[in-house]
Amino acid sequence: MTITERHALEALRDPALNSAADGHVGGDYESDRYGEMVLDGTEALDVSHAGGEFQELTRGLLGDFWNSTSEGARGKCPDYRTFRDRSTKQMAAFSVQMGAMAEAYMVWSFKHRGTGGKGFFDSDESCDGEDTKLLTVLVLDVFRAEKTSVTVAPTDCYLTSALVRHGLIPCSPITPKAAVTVHALHLYHTARQHCPHLSIQGYVKSLCDMHGVPFHNHRSRQFSIALDVYLQVLAFISNLVHRAVQRDQPDWRLKHSCPPCTYKLQDEPEMRFAMLFAQDGNDSLKRVATRILDGDIDHVTASPPTSECTFHHKQYLTREFVDKFASERQTGHSIIDEDSDGNLCAERWKNMKDNATQKMWNVFDESGVFIAVCRHGFCLLIADMVQSGKQSKYALAVTSKLLDAFGSDLGGGYDIGCRFKTTLATSELGERARSLNYTSLVNAFHGHAHNRLCQLDNLTTYVEGLGLEDLEGCERAFSKSNALASSTRYASIFHRRQAITCYFEHNDEMEVYANLTKFLLNNYKQALDTLSNGRATLDRLMGELGVTDPATFKIWLDEERVYLKSLMREPPEETLQMEYWQRLVSLAASRQDLETILSTWTIVTAQNVAPICSDSSATRKRETACRHAQENYEKDLKAVQELEGRLGITRRWVPEDEEWQAAARLVANRKYQCALDNVERLVVSRIFELSKMNQSGTGYKLRKHIGKALQTRSAAIRAALTQYNTAAKALGRRTLEFDEVVEYAFLSDFDLLRDTWQDVSTRLWASPAARLAINTYFKLCRAEEEVVRLNVEIRRVVTYLVDEDRYLRACEALYQDANPALAYQISRYRTIRSQFTPLHLRSLEKISRLSGFNGMLTPGVSVSRGMGDSAGIPKRVCMDAVLSSPLVATDDGEDDADEDADENHTTTLEERCEVLQNILSVTMDS
Repeated sequence: MTITERHALEALRDPALNSAADGHVGGDYESDRYGEMVLDGTEALDVSHAGGEFQELTRGLLGDFWNSTSEGARGKCPDYRTFRDRSTKQMAAFSVQMGAMAEAYMVWSFKHRGTGGKGFFDSDESCDGEDTKLLTVLVLDVFRAEKTSVTVAPTDCYLTSALVRHGLIPCSPITPKAAVTVHALHLYHTARQHCPHLSIQGYVKSLCDMHGVPFHNHRSRQFSIALDVYLQVLAFISNLVHRAVQRDQPDWRLKHSCPPCTYKLQDEPEMRFAMLFAQDGNDSLKRVATRILDGDIDHVTASPPTSECTFHHKQYLTREFVDKFASERQTGHSIIDEDSDGNLCAERWKNMKDNATQKMWNVFDESGVFIAVCRHGFCLLIADMVQSGKQSKYALAVTSKLLDAFGSDLGGGYDIGCRFKTTLATSELGERARSLNYTSLVNAFHGHAHNRLCQLDNLTTYVEGLGLEDLEGCERAFSKSNALASSTRYASIFHRRQAITCYFEHNDEMEVYANLTKFLLNNYKQALDTLSNGRATLDRLMGELGVTDPATFKIWLDEERVYLKSLMREPPEETLQMEYWQRLVSLAASRQDLETILSTWTIVTAQNVAPICSDSSATRKRETACRHAQENYEKDLKAVQELEGRLGITRRWVPEDEEWQAAARLVANRKYQCALDNVERLVVSRIFELSKMNQSGTGYKLRKHIGKALQTRSAAIRAALTQYNTAAKALGRRTLEFDEVVEYAFLSDFDLLRDTWQDVSTRLWASPAARLAINTYFKLCRAEEEVVRLNVEIRRVVTYLVDEDRYLRACEALYQDANPALAYQISRYRTIRSQFTPLHLRSLEKISRLSGFNGMLTPGVSVSRGMGDSAGIPKRVCMDAVLSSPLVATDDGEDDADEDADENHTTTLEERCEVLQNILSVTMDS
């Protein structure tokens, strides 16, 4: 019984109340005693299994009074708005106030600089004047949560900006009743970038445990709203800072994302590739379509969701831009046409065929991401793969964007770079790519699974100017970003993109940039080790092979290329001869069957006479078999006669003829090739399953599944080896053992078994020693190129460290007097990368002490000195149109000391670079 029902029945006891309700009492309940009897229990009230009798009783007693009180007890009118409607209106309300909130945040940040991260409840917040008002909100901090009154000054445009001025991010745009401190949001945001598995609910539950209060679901929703607002405030301030330092031009971030790749200096040596990058797709970051979660599976379409426009980021390529490269040939049909293209790697890579990747389960909207990273690991571009696999349009869109940004002499690694080279050449982008000297490359790991002929043209070991770069940066990036999958699988489009961009931004600044000079140091060590050890090995191998000129290895590689091309197709005449031989064999077999049936007689005696019906059935079966044998013979005879006419054969071959025996050998060779293809296919699958077993992030169930697949694969390899060895023995070829095959590290070893017309082992370049010498020679060439590239990149980094620090400090000084809060944000922007300068200087010092280092550590002169460039001259930008009001900040008298510290810091940085150069000079002199 509800409270309203109880009150209605109590009215039956009180005559006064009862008389007031007499006008509304029904005829069935006219007696006041009936209500008392019901309440006393003396009279039973019939209650059905469905219930509702008390409700009907009170409704009949009180009439309209019941309706008014029950409606009031039930609460507000029904809310028919969807979650998307509420979110959209909420974000729109926050967007209107975003400028004021950003200004308030900058004032708060400047006021609390140097406080050592003191919590909200530990700081002293005082009223700003007599006209201030108080606003009571529930404040959620890291170690404490309670209701607190905060001041609202007359200068505060909104309640939200008033809260932000105290370091609080509101959870509602109009009447905030709860707020989260900036420290709590910053802690979660930072922790999540290092551990993407950390969810909002898990973090809020942890805070509730520390606060000693029970967890409620609405707390997670409030924290999520506050986090979105906090990140939008940071993005707004970031745009302000970029505008103040003149770095708000289109694609500025892309063109300056990696200092070693993009910060070019004067008088640099020429390199074949101005920039190296890798591109690839990954299907871990799928997102389940919202319409599937809502149960509307019947209306699944490929149209982009309307809420995509709610999130924009400079790294992301829009769906409209990507779809411009989806021609009818690439989306409606396979991009592989084996008859016309002849790509030998087509059967090894399923993502070479768009008809196998253009569709994705309808349950997913975004089926993954397609990214491009430079050789140092900086993420350049991101594109969503929408309801498809790795189609060519994503690689074309990325390539087009990079050509626009960086121009000529780019080298792009892709696991199917051999096929993408053809796709790019035949696309609308082909002519432009050729004019800009774009080169499509194949990654090192994936390259060893390509056909040997493809390897000779695209493998990183044989590509001139590539150095020791493996172009596997995407795989390393995906191995870490896969941790985002659990938190983005059921997220909205907005939050999925937000999580992905925040992760890659944080990874670029805090991981990749922090380890930049360590990367250069390790690569320099690898190049020097390769040169020192490889030269001794190459000299020994050249002595064993009797080779005096290293240019011989290039000649051998060209000979291998010509040799493998000769094995690509069978001569048409030989193909017809093999078919003719097989038809002759079939004709002989059908003739033998026919003669056997015709020569078979059934002798009927008195002892084996059967019933007439049974004898008739057997006769019909024999007649049918005879007719079938006659038809098969005539069919085979007709096929033989047709081939004799095409080959111009006047006398039919017999087994004793030399032509018969030659064709039989050709057929045996074909069986050998097919058996070898089967073994190679199984070994390819085994290699990739083994690599997947050791991949970080592979779950237990998947590892068990792969383990079982490997056992099955091993049995299949043994069976295929048996067939291969049978075919090899028929030709007198070398047989293979299981232990030998599973140890093949390079699939090119299979290609050397394919020549059945001549023994390839008689060629000089086919011997194991010669192949080791060839690979050693080309690795030495690549190591020398790597040293040249590293010397260029090291000096670029040194120059960038000096120029960037000087430029940003000059920008900070421009706004120090008129807008100190903005100047402080510029200093924080500078600190993002300058905090790692000591690490870089230590790594540079280690590089200078390497035996064999022949580069320079003195800063050079940048070729880019335009607006916003590190080597340019900063100019003050008018920010009045962006900021609604001048930012007010207190001056604590530390400006002079800060300026002195800035000047000393710049001088110290230049002096340390000069010290490194002196160390280098002493090292080389000794």
